[in-house]
Amino acid sequence: MLKPVLAAALLLAPAETAVPLHSGGRVTTDGRFGWPGVYFEGRFRGTSVTVAVEAGEDHLGILVDGVERAILTRPGLARLHFAGLADGPHVVRVEKRTESQSGGSRMVGIFTDGTPLPPAPRSRQIEFIGDSHSVGYGDTATVRSCPGTMVHDSTNTQLAFGPLLARKLDADYRVIAFSGEGMVRNYNGGKPGENLPLLYPRALPGAPAAAAQDAAWRPQHIVINLGTNDFSTPLHPGEAWKDEAALRAAYRASYIAFVRALKAQQPQAKILLMGAASFVADVRAVASETGARVVEVPTLELTACDYHPSLKDQQRMADLVERQIAPD
Repeated sequence: MLKPVLAAALLLAPAETAVPLHSGGRVTTDGRFGWPGVYFEGRFRGTSVTVAVEAGEDHLGILVDGVERAILTRPGLARLHFAGLADGPHVVRVEKRTESQSGGSRMVGIFTDGTPLPPAPRSRQIEFIGDSHSVGYGDTATVRSCPGTMVHDSTNTQLAFGPLLARKLDADYRVIAFSGEGMVRNYNGGKPGENLPLLYPRALPGAPAAAAQDAAWRPQHIVINLGTNDFSTPLHPGEAWKDEAALRAAYRASYIAFVRALKAQQPQAKILLMGAASFVADVRAVASETGARVVEVPTLELTACDYHPSLKDQQRMADLVERQIAPD
């Protein structure tokens, strides 16, 4: 019987040694992470393991051999000890589920009194760039009205279309997404001058420091879903664009520049651009200039928090993207 023990003061047994970790997503050299969907995996042979993580406001899932064993929902340093495992090889996974637009959490480590095994990164890699639809904003909710902390608590990026697809294809993945951000204009014109391309280089979404270069990250595909926030609300007096035509022209120009910059950084990657009916014509124009492919997103249920994609919608988007990349 697997027995988790949660105690912030639990001391590691002297015989425990660190398990080398494989991480998915952006992680700083001291283990901090803030972008959605980040995960850590460690492999070992033995009968017990300890997971140590310093949680911020995130909800973190802990799985052993693919089975959920604990969910951390409170901030602070936590150490969880799992004993009584069958003697043999095991995989421990720690995954970030909620969105933290500032701050984040820190992975301390995975430790065992058994035998650590080398990491097992996957040969396939996919990067997902986007807004709340890529985050999985409130996706587990079954109602549209989500007061208080309900949006945060019902968000599970691991059930958004990107991670769903990546797991099906046995691919490592990164999700560089931020709710409310657009290509040139954020939701309802908020935070003028800030947008997803500005945030994209960061190690943590809420801090300006750039991520360190990662030579091991060479995705075969980059999937971008940006534009909903640019066009979902009308322009207000005083915004940077005199009318919608000017906004759309700026969107296309910035998008083309962003895709070209990504291609310069990751020349091996094939790029897919997602677009709903209200802006897919602009997406097609960008694709024509950059050689990207287009995934047109049909009308969705949008029955999750604040009219966001439901779990059914997320699966539908995953299926649409899969059809585009399956031939590769």
